[in-house]
Amino acid sequence: MERREFLGMAAKGAAGAALVGLAGCSQPEETAEVVEQAQETAQEVQEVIAQESGFPEITWEMATSWPLALDTIFGGAEIFANRLSQITGGRFTIQPRAAGELVGGTEVLDAVESGALQVGHTASYYYTGKSPATAFGTALPFGLTARQQNAWLYEGGGLQLMQDFYAERFNIIQFPAGNTGAQMGGWYNKEINTAADFEGLKMRIPGLGGQVYDRLGATVQVIPGGEIFQALQTGAIDATEWVGPYDDYKLGFHTVTKYYYFPGWWEPGPTLEVQFNLDEYNALPEEYKAAIQAAAVEANMGMLARYDAKNIEALAQIRSEAEVELRPFSDEVLNAARDASFALYDEFSQQDSDFAAIFTPWNDFRQKISEWHGCNELTYLNYVGSNA
Repeated sequence: MERREFLGMAAKGAAGAALVGLAGCSQPEETAEVVEQAQETAQEVQEVIAQESGFPEITWEMATSWPLALDTIFGGAEIFANRLSQITGGRFTIQPRAAGELVGGTEVLDAVESGALQVGHTASYYYTGKSPATAFGTALPFGLTARQQNAWLYEGGGLQLMQDFYAERFNIIQFPAGNTGAQMGGWYNKEINTAADFEGLKMRIPGLGGQVYDRLGATVQVIPGGEIFQALQTGAIDATEWVGPYDDYKLGFHTVTKYYYFPGWWEPGPTLEVQFNLDEYNALPEEYKAAIQAAAVEANMGMLARYDAKNIEALAQIRSEAEVELRPFSDEVLNAARDASFALYDEFSQQDSDFAAIFTPWNDFRQKISEWHGCNELTYLNYVGSNA
């Protein structure tokens, strides 16, 4: 098949539907069908590239926000890079690098925006200092679960909203490329029984969750993952959040803290993303763009599946090996955090037009899908959770 024929067919047929659906979320297909279309697109692209010569050989390095020790979250970048290379027959390779190798863990967006690097893998909420609207790309406190986040991005118009925002503000295009699932509420050396217990707490927590903690009286710090353990060990911080049992166990937080709280109300389903400098992305062949989008979908779903599987054993290890108390946040704490969160959103909506433009449709989607999941799925989970 000639390259021109492929591009024409892609604009009309199933491959084209996948490209439009992945880039703009304008198609009405179910999320499972988006994944299936991504796989079909990958197969089409792979066949075209294999049959034709003339495709450029490209090698880029990818900055990430993750230490190598965290094989699941760093693994999301690896899944993406490996799949991209496979689809393109090794012609387009991206090498993920650990946080600090190319740039600092919270400097990825800056490097991609400036063109110093073509691509990065990070969490958008690290950059709320630039705009609070970046948080929608990862998670908002009391926002969407992983399934709900994917539904909003792929089917609810969220990805198009975020891509429009990124293009205008940062000259970047981004795609979901990982999700940790609902995170835990973090590790503490102080009890958190009431909202008053946040007063004076030295807490490592980024994003809008950090701003909520600040409003509740905590002293908030943003520390890269590889530096958190030492900060806890030396008493530089009293508490930290990271992800969940699998990563937290690897980082050893259970050996230097007393309490492990849940749930992580600030990150109920955080998306990680692969970010491309828009000029560099636009210069790529259309087949390579399609390969990027397909690989990103697989990385997004693959990371979530890995975390769900690995957290089971890790939580059991923590409970059996460590003298750590596993505790739920009280309703009083959750109510105070929720009220502070939505007060923050009201302020952002008045002060930041980008935030307001995304928040209104996002919140409408959140309310509707929460009602649906609360009606059906929550009832089921509550039953099987108490009768396992």
